[in-house]
Formats: sequence, structure tokens, C-alpha cells
Amino acid sequence: MLGFVGLDDVSEEVYRLLVGLGSAAIDELAGKLGLRHGQVADSLTVLEGLGLVAQSTIEPGRLVAAPPAVALGALLSQRRHELTQAEQSVEILAQEYRRNAVGLTLGDLIEVVTGADAVRHRFEQLQLGAEQEVLALVTSSPVAVNGDDNEAEPAAVARGVDYRVVLERAALDDPANSVALFTALDRNEEVRVADRVPTKLIMADRSLAMLPLRPLNAPGEPSALIVRAGGLLEAMTGLFESVWESALPLRVSEASGRRALVRDAGEQPEDVDLQILSLLLVGLTDVSVAKQLDLGLRTVQRRVKRLMDLAEVTTRMQLGWHAYERGWVSR
Repeated sequence: MLGFVGLDDVSEEVYRLLVGLGSAAIDELAGKLGLRHGQVADSLTVLEGLGLVAQSTIEPGRLVAAPPAVALGALLSQRRHELTQAEQSVEILAQEYRRNAVGLTLGDLIEVVTGADAVRHRFEQLQLGAEQEVLALVTSSPVAVNGDDNEAEPAAVARGVDYRVVLERAALDDPANSVALFTALDRNEEVRVADRVPTKLIMADRSLAMLPLRPLNAPGEPSALIVRAGGLLEAMTGLFESVWESALPLRVSEASGRRALVRDAGEQPEDVDLQILSLLLVGLTDVSVAKQLDLGLRTVQRRVKRLMDLAEVTTRMQLGWHAYERGWVSR
């Protein structure tokens, strides 16, 4: 917790104990913490250098902790100042980059990363650098990082980054993915499942994307493409949103004390709705459909309106396209 001021775990333990005791000698601290005398002495040297510990003027040979609000407050203010300066420097560099972006070459906008370690590093770096959201398409075959090895994801979520992930259905068949998915859903990440995901993809703040360069099962070292070009990023965002729209939400079901991952199909058309839809798709009018199915005209029109609401469309032409995409026609 106090690493931001330059303390390691041992030094932090020593300081916390000294705060609780009020004052103590080195041997007393070492005994209570189960540490060697030299370890405690080294930590106290670090603490004294930061102004967190001082020699007692009343009891020679004993040490006292400086008031945390005063000592740590000063160090925290210094770190805030340094962070503000760093943010200003980054903003200046970003503005300069944008001014010169028109003249950038293709190599500046697209980067090729080769090797499992390099791909893994860029994968983590992209997530740790995200400020608002991460979008991801996940296939059943990992390239360089498995779901349970992605340590950058929980760190990003803890900072308030939103995750939207579309998972290929075949990935649910691998029990090794279950733990990572339970954990992701418990962190309130949004996860959906699609029968097929066209490619692996991860995108941070819609400004930086990464996708595999070679086919997943191709021989050789894994490689990835890092994209910063605006037009390509817009296309990738559109691809993600299209897959997301047709995917089904994944949720945790808790029945009989057991947790399970289930796809939430949501509200689905009834059989009579699909009969109406099938007749409309072959060109029948509402009146003809009503006669064919022995229904009232208003009933047919009401059910068509319900289908449009389910598909979230405003025209019947859109309804036909969505019916095909969602598999209603095959039903």
C-alpha cells in the first residue's frame, strides 16, 4: 500500500508496527516481526531517510514513528506534483504527435510484433494503458496469453476501465476457461458468446488495437499487428459492434448451490411469430398472412411490431435481415 513512497514490504511492516507501538528498539521490532536484526536496521535507515522514523529524544536507543498524516501527506503531495508534471508532458507529446500525424508513414501507424514474449508484453501494455474501455473478441485458441494468465485485466478493471468481451462458443468447452470467466463476471465485466468469432482482437479506448498477424494454427512464432490508424480502427470498432450485437449475454446461474455459466437467450419469438415472419419473407401481405393462419389482421400487425421490437429495428426490411442473422428463419 505504501509502495508509492518507495517502501518495500519489509519497511512498510516495520513502520506500521512502530506506529502501533509508539516507540521501540531494533531488537524488539525484529522479534515481533520475526526478522533479522540487519533487515530491520536496513529498513529503519530507509524510513529515516524518508522522514518516517526518528531517534527518540526521550529514550535513547529507541525509535519513534513520525505522524503518518504529516510525513506521508508530504510524500503524497510530492508524488501528486510529479504525476501532474508527467501528465502534462504526455499531453504535450500527444499534441505534437497529432500535429505530425498527417505526415506519418505506414510504419508509424502500424507495428508488427513477433515472438510470444513480445506479443504478451504488448497485450498487457495495451490494457494497462486504457483509461475508459477495452473491447475484445476472443477465439477458442489463445495466441500467447491464456485467460487466467491475464494479470493486466484485473488491474485495469480496478482502475475503472470497462470491459466488453465477445467469446467464441467453443471456448466454453474448455474447463480451464471457466475460472477466468467466473472471475470476469464477478468483476462486472460484460461478456457475450457468439457461435463464431471472426478473429482475435483487443482494442483500448478505440484508439489502439491489436490482432494476430498470422493464422492461429500456423507454424512459427506468434505475431501480432498493432494498429493506430484512424480508418482501420473505425473498421475494427464496427466489426466488434457487429459481433457484439449478434452475441448472447453470458451470466452466472446459481441453482442448488452450484454455479454455472449459461447463455442468456433473452426473449424469443413464439412459433406463431415465426410462421408470420416466414410468410412475410416469401412476399405475402398482412391480409394474406392473416387469412393463411386464420388470425385477425390486427393480431398479425401487433405480432410483427413485437418482432421488430425484439430485433430492435424500425423497418420490415431490417427485420428480415435480423431474422436471418439471429437464426429465426432457420427455426
